[in-house]
Amino acid sequence: MYTIGEVSKMFNIPISTLRYYDKEGLFPKIERKSGIRQFSEEEIEAIRVFDCLKKSGLKIKDIKHFIEWTQVGNETLQVRKELFDKQKIQIQSEIENLKKTLDMINYKCWYYSEALKAGDENSVITKIPNDLPQDIKESYFNSHS
Repeated sequence: MYTIGEVSKMFNIPISTLRYYDKEGLFPKIERKSGIRQFSEEEIEAIRVFDCLKKSGLKIKDIKHFIEWTQVGNETLQVRKELFDKQKIQIQSEIENLKKTLDMINYKCWYYSEALKAGDENSVITKIPNDLPQDIKESYFNSHS
C-alpha cells in the first residue's frame, strides 16, 4: 500500500490531482485507514492507464466512463477495447504528423548547415529536390507531402 504522497512522487502528479481523481470516482475501490487513502497496486495500475488515456487525448469525464465500464464487468469488454482501438488510431496519426515535423526539421538542419558551409543559400537551393543526399531527400519529400 502507498500513501498519496508516495503516489504523487512516484508519478510526479500533484496530490491535489490525485484527490480530484478520487473525488471524481476514478478509484472506486480505494481503501482508507483513519481517513487516509491507501493506494494498492490496483490504483497504481489505474493511474498508469489514466496517464495513457490522458496523453492520448481523453478527458477525465471519458476516463470516468471507462472506469464505470470496468466496474460493470465482462459485458463491457468490447466497448473498452473499442475505446483503446480509437485512441490507438489517434496516436498513430499523431506519430505520423510528428514524423513529418521531424523530417522538416532534419531537412532544415541540413539545409542551414550546408548554407553556412557555402556562405550562402544559393548553392543549396540548386540541390533541391533532386540533388539532395538520400536521407535528406526522403525527409524533404515526406515533409512536403
